[in-house]
Amino acid sequence: MDAPRLFALPPAIYSSRRQFLQRVGGGFGMLALNGLLQQESSRAQDMPRNSMAPRPGHFPGKARSVIWLFMNGGPSQVDTWDYKPELYRRDGQELAGFDRNTGFFRDQVGPIMRSPFRFRQHGQSGAWVSELFPNMARHVDKMAFLYSCWTESNNHSPALMKINTGMTRMGFPCVGSWVTYGLGSESQNLPAFVVMYDTLGRGLPKGYSQNWGAGFLPSIFQGTALKPQGAPIDNLFRPAGISDAQQRAQLDLLSRLNRRRLTSGPDDSEFTARIESFELAYRMQMAAPEAIDYRRETDAVQRQYGVDDPRCGHFGTQCLIARRLVERGVRFVQIYSGGEENERSWDGHSNIRQNHTGFASETDVPIAGLLADLEQRGLLESTLVVWGGEFGRLPLVQRGGTGRDHNPHAFTTWLAGGGVKGGSAYGQTDEIGHRAVTDRVSVHDLHATILHLLGIDHTRLTHRYNGRDFRLTDVEGNVVRSILA
Repeated sequence: MDAPRLFALPPAIYSSRRQFLQRVGGGFGMLALNGLLQQESSRAQDMPRNSMAPRPGHFPGKARSVIWLFMNGGPSQVDTWDYKPELYRRDGQELAGFDRNTGFFRDQVGPIMRSPFRFRQHGQSGAWVSELFPNMARHVDKMAFLYSCWTESNNHSPALMKINTGMTRMGFPCVGSWVTYGLGSESQNLPAFVVMYDTLGRGLPKGYSQNWGAGFLPSIFQGTALKPQGAPIDNLFRPAGISDAQQRAQLDLLSRLNRRRLTSGPDDSEFTARIESFELAYRMQMAAPEAIDYRRETDAVQRQYGVDDPRCGHFGTQCLIARRLVERGVRFVQIYSGGEENERSWDGHSNIRQNHTGFASETDVPIAGLLADLEQRGLLESTLVVWGGEFGRLPLVQRGGTGRDHNPHAFTTWLAGGGVKGGSAYGQTDEIGHRAVTDRVSVHDLHATILHLLGIDHTRLTHRYNGRDFRLTDVEGNVVRSILA
């Protein structure tokens, strides 16, 4: 029996099956070419597109913006939020079976050390808080504590990369870049993603601008860092002798030339991003000076943030600017407390009391003021506030001083507002705060939770690069649902 024929071949048109397939194949090719040409034509009409236009998430999110308060250097969980009375009972004892490679200085491992700070319970939730934070302690019923966070590295640079980008190596987009890539910005006259770092000359966090870089995403999504001295943003003000009409005419000419370049060549996302950045810079010349001018606030509001206090005025100013930015539609703001080198950040190797007392006095009043002000203005419901560092610290003393070495196995992060269940807690460390042991929260879990609160499914927010779909959470991550309101 003859095999069934797949095609009926009218003899008057096709002399053979080979001829039929040749002609049909060519037709499919023409269809594909026509589709590509239509895409190119559509792209030519639409370019440059507005990458920062606000976009809906995968589902309705409770938060519209994020303020990440980054305690650079690694605050000690057992001296801030994770109260461990067992440390007092075992003070001075050796920790049996301790892996000396846990911290950064393997030859400086000492015995268990009690916290030099007193703890008290606060709020209806009864959360334990160190005496370091008398003002933030009044807001614990707004916070959801993640006591069981852990990370992969005991070294600042890779740990900073991990907490900011989900990877321990450079070259990947940070959280703020992923968020703005997914959602755009509600403000078209201000950067979607703003970063503020130390203003006291202590430097940037290790890894520098890679911490707020866009990686392989278009550069329009990288963070805009406000400089601590001089003009906060380069070229923020129009050059002398050029009117607004002249500048607008220059940008229009540049736009026409760029559009011609885009329609005649291959799609270039970086080129498009540069075009968009020119237009954003022009709009920012009008909007940014007003947005970051915290002096427009009343004296009472400035005092609430501690702006007039020499101990915390620098950080208070940044927190106040952060509130002004999210109020105007900025999507993501990250503020770094502390600079680059050891004792110039929350990196208390030699004297934990002195180190943490200093940095707590810089941040306690401003952060408490921020939480109170957001609540008073009805912004806390739509603004997710995150507090934490890149890792924690060991419950042991570092020999040669009264400080603590790095600890990747346990650290505390808290979240407030933006759909978080205030007064809640998740996870536990062991009895001395050495390791996260119950309901452990990875960095991917933290990122998945932040994205979820913004209305983003972390498994669906992807970008194709080098033939692979990448995402912030790589191939891991679970939303910590028990802290959701």
